[in-house]
Amino acid sequence: MRSRTFLKAKQTALVWDVPGLVAGVDEAGRGPLAGPVVAAAVILDELRPIKGLADSKVLSPARRERLYDEIQDKALCCCVGEASVQEIDQVNILQATMLAMQRAVVGLRLKPVKVLIDGNRLPTLDVLAEAVVGGDARVQAISAASIIAKVHRDRLCLQMHERWPHYGFDTHKGYGTEAHIRALREHGACDAHRRSFAPVSGVLGVQGGIAVGGVAA
Repeated sequence: MRSRTFLKAKQTALVWDVPGLVAGVDEAGRGPLAGPVVAAAVILDELRPIKGLADSKVLSPARRERLYDEIQDKALCCCVGEASVQEIDQVNILQATMLAMQRAVVGLRLKPVKVLIDGNRLPTLDVLAEAVVGGDARVQAISAASIIAKVHRDRLCLQMHERWPHYGFDTHKGYGTEAHIRALREHGACDAHRRSFAPVSGVLGVQGGIAVGGVAA
C-alpha cells in the first residue's frame, strides 16, 4: 500500500512556536486538465516589505508579474516545486500537490523553523508546519507563494502552447473550458494532459477519471 504524504490539519494555534524564519507555501494548478501542479515556498524579508501582496487569484496578470519580480528581488529566498502529469496520474492530484509542496520547502536555500501552508492539509515535512485556511489572503508569505506559483505555472502553460498550439493553453491555462474540451475532442490528448481526470479520460474512452471543474486556482 502506498504511504500517504499528507496530514489532515486542525485549525488551532500551535503553542510550541519558536522564533526564526517562517516560510509561506501555496500551490497553483490543482484543477486543470493538463500540465504539472506547482507549489512555491517563500521566506520574506521583514526589512524589505512588499506592498500589495494578496491572493494571486484577485490580482491582474500584469500585477502578478510585477509582484513576482519584486518577490524574487526582495525575499530572503524562494523555491518552486512541481509534480509532473505522470505523477499526478500515478498518485492522484492531492498527493501530487503535497509532493510539490515538499519539494518547494526542501529546496529553500534557508531552512525555516516553521512553514505556513494554505489550505487544510499538510505535506510531510521535517519542520514545524501549520495549515491556514484562506491563508493566501491572510498571510503575506503565503500570498507571495501563491503569486510565485501562479506566475511560474502560467509561464509553463505558454511553453505548452508553443508545443501544442491547437489546445489554447495560453488562454485557458489547462482548465476545462468549452474551447479546451472541443480541442480535446478534435485532437485527442497530448502528453501534457492528465489522463486520470474525467474530461480527458472521457474523451479517450478510459473509465475512472477524476471529475473536475473549470475554476481557476
